[in-house]
Amino acid sequence: MYLTRSGGEKKMIKGVESILLGSQNAKKLADFYRDVIGLKVTMEAEVGENNDEFFIFEMKSGSALIVIDHSKVKGKNDSPERYILNFEVDDIDKESKRLDGLKVKKIQDKYHVEDYGFIVTYEDPDGNFFQLVQVREK
Repeated sequence: MYLTRSGGEKKMIKGVESILLGSQNAKKLADFYRDVIGLKVTMEAEVGENNDEFFIFEMKSGSALIVIDHSKVKGKNDSPERYILNFEVDDIDKESKRLDGLKVKKIQDKYHVEDYGFIVTYEDPDGNFFQLVQVREK
């Protein structure tokens, strides 16, 4: 794998095509992201010998999120800080208030990152952290 910033050379990596989020119960986790967070399921299917379920959430911009059953994932995530999903929103206060009202577990109240914007951190039913992000206007 190589990446270059100099002119003309092809880059092997074009971008992040999708993010896979493995779960012991993909349907339950996908229901959370659909019903609570408000993401739209664009594909639902079964795959493999065990008929593992997977759910694709395509975003208006950026990479797709795929929630998939994974045989090696058991229980809650014991290292949720390692990999965090960031969802960009237009109004972080409004969305945070909505999630608070739905009793989504908040990990970190809204804070400001200079020259970037605002962030608030939550936890999904599998113990993964996700953040609402409102970037500053440029």
